Amino acid sequence: MAKWDGKSKGTVLGYKIFVFFLKRTGIKSAYFILYFVATYYFLFLKKSNRAIYYYFNERLGYSYFKSKIMIYKSYYTFGQTILDKVSISSGMEKQFTSEHEGGEILKKLLSDKKGGVLISAHIGNFEIAQHFFGEKDIDLQTNLVTTDLEHSAIKNYLGKISKKSSVKFIIIQDDLSHIFEINAALARNELVCFTGDRYFDGGKFLVEKILGKETKFPAGPFLIASRLQVPVVFVYVMKEDNLHYHLYTREANVKHRDEKALLKAYTESVETMLKKYPLQWFNYFDFWNQFDSN
Repeated sequence: MAKWDGKSKGTVLGYKIFVFFLKRTGIKSAYFILYFVATYYFLFLKKSNRAIYYYFNERLGYSYFKSKIMIYKSYYTFGQTILDKVSISSGMEKQFTSEHEGGEILKKLLSDKKGGVLISAHIGNFEIAQHFFGEKDIDLQTNLVTTDLEHSAIKNYLGKISKKSSVKFIIIQDDLSHIFEINAALARNELVCFTGDRYFDGGKFLVEKILGKETKFPAGPFLIASRLQVPVVFVYVMKEDNLHYHLYTREANVKHRDEKALLKAYTESVETMLKKYPLQWFNYFDFWNQFDSN
């Protein structure tokens, strides 16, 4: 069973090697190394391979051979997004270009001075959104609601080589004190961001279809967002060719306190992104709970 445990794969040494090549020879050289990393993942990470194969073969309907090829390409693309994030946070952002579809939605949201909720997913490269928002003259403060489960050694290393991020973090607490932090951020006309696609065992959940099959989603983001009486938007930052990124902002038009309708709108929104960018689904675990009995 390939359950997500809240941690990302990788080592500090691996990141140091990539950063060395990024700074000495440029991002394209670092991309070249990814061919070897993707090959290792493809050959040896059996659990994540099985999970992502299911996504390509069963949920997107690709053939056996196409699904196998897409597994390799998926690992390679995921590695590229990580290198892009490191490059941008390390001061090499001028190599990248972007466009923003729906940017007027964010600008209006900020001008209304009510704050707002952004809901994204583990697709594309949302972690670099703040940089591109600044490029498009969208002056916003983002607060990311998250669990603090990343490998601390990698976080500490990236903190040493990166420019200070303007993103604030609101850590989910058992005593629900994060709710007060969320309300305070909204009162300052700031944006609160959730990712809505990773459910932890034992937590509250909602069930909805995505790519034709039901699965569990964390209830928190949709319960909170549907009750705050502030605008809710879906935001994605998708990688394209030649170091170019395409930002998408979509407004969620659902009734107040209707978390199920909000979740349905969210899954439909994510599906539209996956149909256009199938390689950028970065949930390498048993997302649809297909392997529990194995």
